Amino acid sequence: MAAGATEESRTIALPDGPLDYTLRRSRRARRIRITVDPRRGVIATIPAGRPGAREAAAQLEPFLRERAAWLRRHLDRQAHDREAIAGPDGLGGLLARADRLDGAVLRLEGQPHVIEVEAPTADLRRSEVIVAGGRRLLVRPATRDRRPLAGVVESYLRERAAHAIDGAIARHAPALGVQPTAIALRDPRSRWGSAAKTGRLAFSWRLILAPPEALETTVVHELAHLRVFGHGPAFWAVVAARIPDHRAHRRWLRAHSTELHATLGPAADA
Repeated sequence: MAAGATEESRTIALPDGPLDYTLRRSRRARRIRITVDPRRGVIATIPAGRPGAREAAAQLEPFLRERAAWLRRHLDRQAHDREAIAGPDGLGGLLARADRLDGAVLRLEGQPHVIEVEAPTADLRRSEVIVAGGRRLLVRPATRDRRPLAGVVESYLRERAAHAIDGAIARHAPALGVQPTAIALRDPRSRWGSAAKTGRLAFSWRLILAPPEALETTVVHELAHLRVFGHGPAFWAVVAARIPDHRAHRRWLRAHSTELHATLGPAADA
């Protein structure tokens, strides 16, 4: 949770039944913001400790009622995604979790890879991950490395993500006439990337799990915001000029969001 934020569980009565949500009060928030998290469900964020905070709190439940149909659609879609993952054609119980790696599966650049954990060795100073033939991901633990293996795999994926994102920025930023002032890798639950007017960009490291075209589309999306803020026709024209089929890649991310966010998740999410 961000500094200066508090949370509490709440329920609102809607015409089609009660809706549970998490109320988050944040000193950084400037307005009401609703997200549907793949793990936690509906999160409603309102300002705290600033002018307009009381008005935002009073407007929240009417705001939720107005968007009830939208919220239900997103919750239903995420429930459907979870069922698809667990089904006979999904990754289901094979999906890599923090508590079980050997024999599990995770996507790397969109393709499922089987994780094989080798016996610990004293020959290595640090544990390492190697991509092998047959879409295998070999995890080689070092006896002196105290990091959990899930952390070793995540560190490897973050390094791959940083390299891929830097490469995509180098390809597209000059053509768009923009230059980020800073780039950060994070693990957000509600977006794949973000851009600030200061030129700072942030991306989810989980983009490396997606096909390269989806990662590239996200990078172009955020770079385009350094030219055009908002999502109006001018913005989408900039994106389409670099990635004509950006809609297909954005659809892939939406369709696989639950799976990608569950990868390397805690045992409680299994």
